[in-house]
Amino acid sequence: MFKSRHFLILLICSAFTLFSACNKDCEKEPDLDVDQEQLAKDIKAIDSFLEDNGITAEKHPSGIRYIIKREGDGARPAVCNNIYLTYEGKLLNDQRTIFDSEADPVGFNLGGLITGWQIGVPLIQENGRITLYIPSVYGYGTSGSESGNVPPNTNLEFEIVLFQVN
Repeated sequence: MFKSRHFLILLICSAFTLFSACNKDCEKEPDLDVDQEQLAKDIKAIDSFLEDNGITAEKHPSGIRYIIKREGDGARPAVCNNIYLTYEGKLLNDQRTIFDSEADPVGFNLGGLITGWQIGVPLIQENGRITLYIPSVYGYGTSGSESGNVPPNTNLEFEIVLFQVN
């Protein structure tokens, strides 16, 4: 009896600790501590691209530009959540080269993704759709992507449809 009661107390304490840690992760903000000079260059280039292409986008305080195509009607993700979505990623160049895409819903932990997604995806809810214009400093930065598909200091465009938040 004594051992099972201690086990139960230990189990409850462990669950509380795990729950508290998860809640703290949910309160975590995306890392906006970036090279401000590069961010200013990125924003200028993105704004120029949008103007040249007749695209009107909202301005997020971080420097990201976005267009909410459908707000959605479900849960809104936090950094700690797992999300299921489809996406198409393009280089913000004249050809708008597609460098990555998923046509079938795929799952990720939002906190493990590029900062631009951590900022932009929570702007919509489940069943929402958004286009994000992401400065390089919130994308793959000065190193580019590991695959080599995204060169260093490249601004990005993502079309994202959010299906589920867990």
